[in-house]
Amino acid sequence: MEHTPWWKGTRGEWYVVIQFALCGFVMFGPRPWSFDQTALKSVVGIALFLSGGLLFVTGALRLGANFTVVPYPKDQVTLIETGPFHFVRHPMYSGAIFMALGWSLWIHSWLTLGYAMVLFVFFDIKSRREEQWLKAKFSDYAAYQKRVRKLIPFVY
Repeated sequence: MEHTPWWKGTRGEWYVVIQFALCGFVMFGPRPWSFDQTALKSVVGIALFLSGGLLFVTGALRLGANFTVVPYPKDQVTLIETGPFHFVRHPMYSGAIFMALGWSLWIHSWLTLGYAMVLFVFFDIKSRREEQWLKAKFSDYAAYQKRVRKLIPFVY
């Protein structure tokens, strides 16, 4: 693919812009409605946040030289199916979703929980486009899709 300006979005640049905006809403958006604070919700929130962060970081580290900010794969790339990619096809997206859900429980905010749900839907849409590119690049990607869940390990 020839080099074009980023704002034309040929490699998925606009997905990244939207992703950062949504993550900003999760972390810093308004929080007018809160739910009852309980120790259990806080503990579950912290656990989700930390496990999501671990999944995100291990996914990025396992990608190594394959890592790119945009969803379009690099020219010289290999299909990674080990480490966190053995359990979920998009561990960095999964990690971000778990972090967002954990954050909303930790801060006891219904609106932030809503932002986290929007982030989940967004990552589902973004990953569909990314997987079209990955299927075009890797002949065995369809088999990988059948074996490994997309965003929620063992579930979805």
